[in-house]
Amino acid sequence: MAWFYLILAGMGEVIGVVSMNKLSKEKKNKYLIILVLGFIFSFSFLTLAMNTLSVGLSYAVWTGIGTVGGTIVGMLFFGESKDWKRLLFIGMILFAVIGLKLTSS
Repeated sequence: MAWFYLILAGMGEVIGVVSMNKLSKEKKNKYLIILVLGFIFSFSFLTLAMNTLSVGLSYAVWTGIGTVGGTIVGMLFFGESKDWKRLLFIGMILFAVIGLKLTSS
């Protein structure tokens, strides 16, 4: 269940970061509310995950999900570069997160 919580926490981080991007461009209160709720959601589930998983593992996976998720959303919806080097490094992050999962006890 802790891994499920960690995935939810990462998704909440992506929502918060995307809302932060929208807020910086449009200055609408709805983006501020979504940003705050996204990060509350994210930190709540990260806390639940850390009840079972180690802090280092939880933080590494959480930031990995947030980094990859935010980058992919940026490429798909905000016109950010889809250069092969960016995709390679996203793959490396995913590979590292999977490795952490496989080696955790």
